[in-house]
Amino acid sequence: MRNVALAPVEIDYPVTDGVPMAETDAQGIPLMYAVTGLRDYFRHRHDVYVSGNLLIYYEEGNPNTSVAPDVFVVIGVPSHTRPIYKVWEEGKGPDFVLEITSRHTRDRDEGPKRALYESLGVQEYWQYDPTGDYLEPPLRGLRLEGGAYRSSAPTWTEDETLVMFSPVLGLELRVAGGELRFRDPVSGENVRTLTESNEELQRAERERQREVAARQQEAAARQRAEQGLKQAEQERLQQEQARQRAESRLAQETAARHREAEARRTAEARVAQLEALLRRND
Repeated sequence: MRNVALAPVEIDYPVTDGVPMAETDAQGIPLMYAVTGLRDYFRHRHDVYVSGNLLIYYEEGNPNTSVAPDVFVVIGVPSHTRPIYKVWEEGKGPDFVLEITSRHTRDRDEGPKRALYESLGVQEYWQYDPTGDYLEPPLRGLRLEGGAYRSSAPTWTEDETLVMFSPVLGLELRVAGGELRFRDPVSGENVRTLTESNEELQRAERERQREVAARQQEAAARQRAEQGLKQAEQERLQQEQARQRAESRLAQETAARHREAEARRTAEARVAQLEALLRRND
C-alpha cells in the first residue's frame, strides 16, 4: 500500500443507530437507501460487511489516519457490527465505496479521498451527485486497474435511465429521475428501500399470521372431527352392547320356552303312560 499524505477526513454526517444521517434530504435519502438497502440485500451473506460513515483506520499505531466513506462494502469479512473498522485487524480494506458528493465535498471526494481509496486498493470508487451540482452525468464509477482508477462508461436505456454495473456487488447502479437505485440484473428487481423492506416484512408477518390462523383452524376442525368419530364409535359400541344384551335375552327366552316345551312333552308322555296303564287295569 502506497503512503498517502492525507489529513484525517472529518465526518460529514452524524450516525444514528448505525445508520448515517445527512445534513439535507438530498444527501440523506440516497445515503440511507444505499446503506440499509445493501444491508438488506446481503443479509444472507455472513461474509459481506456493509456500513456507512464509519471510521476506517488504515495505519496501525497512527490514530490520525482515518477516513469515513459515506457507504462502503467489504467482501470476505464477518458481517457483525463494529464501532470502528481497522484495516490491519480485518485483513483488508473496503472493496466498494460510494460517496454522496456535492460542491461542498467535491474537493475531498475527487482529491485526497480518491488518492487514499486508490492506495488502499478499493476496487470500486463511486460518486453520486443527487442534486446535479457538478457531476454530469450524476453518477461516476471508477475501477482499480493496474493500481490506478479508470472511469467506467455509463449507458442509458430508452427511458433515459443511467445504468452502470458494479462487478464487486454484482448489481447495477441506476439513476432515473434523479433517484439512485441498485438493481439485481439477474432477477430484474430493485434493491428495496427501508420502507419497502419494512412493508415486505409486514406482509410476510401478516402472511405468517394467516398461515398460523389457518393451521389453528385446521387443527380445531380436525379435533372436532376426531371427537365426532370418537363419539360415533362410542354410540356404535353402545348399540352393539344393546344388541348383544337383546340377543342374550332372546336366547334366554328361547331356552326357557324350549325347557317349558320339553317339560310339557315330558308331562304329556307321563300322562299318556298313566292312561295306558289305567286302561290295561280296566
